[in-house]
Amino acid sequence: MKLNQTLQHIKSVDLIDSIPKDDQFPFNLPVLQFFQKLHLHPNVTYIVGENGMGKSTLLEGIAVALGFNPEGGTLNFNFSSYDSHSSLDNYLRIAKGVKKPKDSFFFRAETFYNVSTNIEELDVQASSAPKVIDSYGGKSLHEQSHGEAFFATFMNRFSGDGLYILDEPEAALSPLRQMSMLARIHDLVNQGSQFIISTHSPIIMAYEHAKIIQLTEEGMAESRLEETSQYSIMKQFFEDKERLLHHLFQ
Repeated sequence: MKLNQTLQHIKSVDLIDSIPKDDQFPFNLPVLQFFQKLHLHPNVTYIVGENGMGKSTLLEGIAVALGFNPEGGTLNFNFSSYDSHSSLDNYLRIAKGVKKPKDSFFFRAETFYNVSTNIEELDVQASSAPKVIDSYGGKSLHEQSHGEAFFATFMNRFSGDGLYILDEPEAALSPLRQMSMLARIHDLVNQGSQFIISTHSPIIMAYEHAKIIQLTEEGMAESRLEETSQYSIMKQFFEDKERLLHHLFQ
């Protein structure tokens, strides 16, 4: 199996020493209360855990610290539908590799509608440049289902040799599309790309040449797929569905 042997774009993420010691968001999140320097895999790093652990906040902080728009898109996007991002980016120290990515994208499932709208707003402006939507497959993202729009972006806009930060990309993808997403990740890794992905999906986090960081109330630790709560819960459900449902409905 061919692998990405190029130098990684982002090596590590750490907190600066002067992080506030209070109980205000986002510093009250488990991921920050028990933060450890995050050494990223050159191919794919997964950030997983239950809701409320701080996965999305961490990815947002990394993305904003790198210059991305908080609501997502490429480094060229500059819009705000609702200014709600945290100040975490001001407290992160990011170690970059010597190789600068040729492509980059911050994908947020919950705000992708806003990115799609901004693309249409940019394309109605008079310009001799190609339409922005052309790099997303040429069809309005609003005229597709959420899953189709997500996948059109992954297939068309992601061009390789890139840094891709994805927050819950599985949100609108069927299991079959999630497996197709794994194949797309592999193709892009072989083109020199690096991924940082927050996900709840055991399918998405099944990429073999990757690192899984699981967040819990006790902190963060590297895990195998089979050790994650997402995998164990799904395994228990399918292996003993009747007993699990019996306990749920009592």
